[in-house]
Parts: sequence; C-alpha cells; structure tokens
Amino acid sequence: MAPAQTLPRPPTKVALFVTCMVDMMYPRVGIAAVELLERCGLEVVFPEGQTCCGQPAFNAGYRAEAVQMAEHFLDVFYPLAEQGAVDAIVAPSGSCSTMTRHFYAQILEEAGRSARREQAQRLAAITFELTEFLVDVLRVRRLPCRYPGKVTYHACCHLLREMQVDAQPRQLLANSGLDFVEMEGREECCGFGGLFAVKNEPISTAMGNAKLDYIEASGADAAVMCDVSCMTHLQGLMQRQGRSCRAVHIAEVLASPADAAGNAGPDAAPEPAADADADGAPRPRRWQDIAAD
Repeated sequence: MAPAQTLPRPPTKVALFVTCMVDMMYPRVGIAAVELLERCGLEVVFPEGQTCCGQPAFNAGYRAEAVQMAEHFLDVFYPLAEQGAVDAIVAPSGSCSTMTRHFYAQILEEAGRSARREQAQRLAAITFELTEFLVDVLRVRRLPCRYPGKVTYHACCHLLREMQVDAQPRQLLANSGLDFVEMEGREECCGFGGLFAVKNEPISTAMGNAKLDYIEASGADAAVMCDVSCMTHLQGLMQRQGRSCRAVHIAEVLASPADAAGNAGPDAAPEPAADADADGAPRPRRWQDIAAD
C-alpha cells in the first residue's frame, strides 16, 4: 500500500471542493464537511467558480471535454494554492478526489498540455478526501458524535482502490462513540459506477441488492459511506424495496455532536461551537460570506 499523503506543515486554511452532486443534491453533506473542518480549527473557503471535475465525461470516453473540465478546475483552485491562500483542497468524495489527483495529469499529458499537467501534479499533492485529510493530515482519531441505531461501513470503490483510503473512515467510525459493526462483503462494489448503472442497469441493480443483503445481515440501521453517488444508488434501492436501513454520508454522521464529550481525549476534535456568535447573531457559512461580498 502506498504511504499516506500528508502536508509539510500543519494547515490553517483549506478550500472545499464540494463536488457537483453534493452541491446540487445534498448540500447538507457539504455543510457537514465544513462544520467538521471548522471544528478542527481550520478556515474553510468555498471557491464559487468550481463546477464538475469532469469524471462523467472522462468515464464516457469524452476526453476533450474532460480536459476542458480539468483546466477549469485548475483555473479555479490553482491560483489559491499558488498564492498561498489555501494549504489544501478537501472533498467529501473519494471518486472526485481520485479524478483530480490521479487522472488530471494523465489526460492533460495526452492532450499535450505540459504546463497544465505540472499544475495538476502540484494540486494533486495537496488534494485530499475528507476522512483521509482528517486522519492523515490533522491526526484526528475520533470525533465524538451520535447517531441513532447501529451503523456499518461500505467501502466505495474509488476511495478504496484508487486512493487506498480505507482504515481512515473505519477508524473514525469505530472510535467516535458510535455503535459500529463490520459487515461481510464490505469491500464489494455496490454496482453504481456512474454510467455503469445507466448502461448496465440489471447488473447494477443485482450488485446493489447483494450489498443491501450484506447490510441487512449486519443488523445495521444505516450504511455509512464517503461518496454520495454510492449513497444515492443504495438509498434508492432501499426506499423502493421498503428496507428499514438507510444510506448516509460519513460527514453527516461525524458532524452530529455527542451529548457529552467529556472524555474526548487529546486526539479528538473539539465539540462544535454554538451556531451563533456571542451576541446571538447566526454564524454564517463561508460561501454566504463570499456571496455577501
């Protein structure tokens, strides 16, 4: 297994790469990610110019379009890193982190964009999936939180196989005061695979149902995962079949504060501050700050 990616010095300010699915369908996941990072003492900025990472186009074979998306990503995020405005880029998604960290340099090289390839490689060194960043960079081992019922963990394919991130989310779930259980088949694909679910729907559904059987056999009330794409696929199957379990993103689970964090310990992130300033005024989110300017 490759050594963990880290930063040369402790970060103070990060950029949130929210991903298009989180932005358009699950903004609560993005908010939870920001809350987790802020609990760890970081300032979080939200570059409004960000769009899709280009993974759908890349997977469909539209390399020219994927290159355009990669270059736009660099236009938005590279100046922040180059000017020292942020120390890292963090995304609540293993699949989008994989695209930016592993495939941008490849497609830009193929397109003859050598200068852009170098920029992509520099950004890759400071781009992290959320749980990877919490554990490997911030050295957080637990985030005292609460969740009703028993939880298990589904290892999303890109995060597990391309990013080689698996112990990190599992460690956070096991150490954070949750009723956490492992399930059989936890590393098996759920069958989503983006366009795979569209082009091969019967196979995708069969794989998803097999995963649901594993979840149900574990006795878990919820399957926690690090990608909203897998979450959407499994939650859709659960709802249509009337299953009692549900699929949730790990950011939402970890951001739910525990009732009491008295024995959090030195390796735990602090409880979140109240959602209001001392004078009672609501504390705004970072992207609202930017919009207000």
